[in-house]
Amino acid sequence: QVQLVESGGGLVESGGSLRLSCVASGSLYIIRTMGWYLQAPGKEREEVAFIPNGGSAKYDESVKGRFTISRVTAKNAVYLQMNSLKPEDTTVYYCKAYATYDGDEHDFWGRGTQVTVSS
Repeated sequence: QVQLVESGGGLVESGGSLRLSCVASGSLYIIRTMGWYLQAPGKEREEVAFIPNGGSAKYDESVKGRFTISRVTAKNAVYLQMNSLKPEDTTVYYCKAYATYDGDEHDFWGRGTQVTVSS
């Protein structure tokens, strides 16, 4: 199993910045991709950005130019630098890790961190 712990959410004014962090722990599974998702109340979880091992980051159009995802593979950590935040960015953000082990593949999720942007 892989456990993911997010941190860095909070309250910020419109135009401000936040940096989300997620650290994975556990054994056996090898993490292939890490990413960030958001989920608004009553809606499905949506991809914000992800970055595979040794690959290029991908972003949803709504955050391109404002958010930057980065990884420290040796620490099994992923970060999301969120700049120029807007009130519509307010929601819960989740960290996800796609990992494999002995032919098995699995998505692991963190518990989420709340981001609130005031106008």
